[in-house]
Amino acid sequence: ARSVATTKMNAQSSRSHSVFMLHLCGSNEESGTIVEGALNLCDLAGSERLDRSGAGSDHKRLKETQAINKSLSSLGDVFTSLANGSKHIPFRNSKLTYLLQDCLSGDGKALMFVNLSPTIESSNESLCSLRFAQRVNAVELGKATKHVQYSKGGSGRR
Repeated sequence: ARSVATTKMNAQSSRSHSVFMLHLCGSNEESGTIVEGALNLCDLAGSERLDRSGAGSDHKRLKETQAINKSLSSLGDVFTSLANGSKHIPFRNSKLTYLLQDCLSGDGKALMFVNLSPTIESSNESLCSLRFAQRVNAVELGKATKHVQYSKGGSGRR
């Protein structure tokens, strides 16, 4: 279950990321082809400033905030490394980036939605979110590839 708690900024603040991974495998018995794919849906908890959220006064909320911000920072580091064409991509710096390694390693496509607050009080957080999205947008993951196998003898049975 996803952790949710009340903060000064949000009555139902996500205190964790949510990652849904669906792995699919289809086969055509006539041609003997097997096609595999994966769909990863990630709902990232937003970064937050301790002074605005009030999470610093509660030890548990403080630890959650630090973990959220660290994993988002690690994800930003991965996108920066990918954008720069670095030889080493720091996927192992957080559980989140480790989970997303396969879909960010060159043969997938990514789409990102950013939710912003329309309030003036949240303009700094909204600007940070837009800058993060801009960094992500600068990344070219490569051309998506098909994962097709051909079984011997034309029979797709396993």
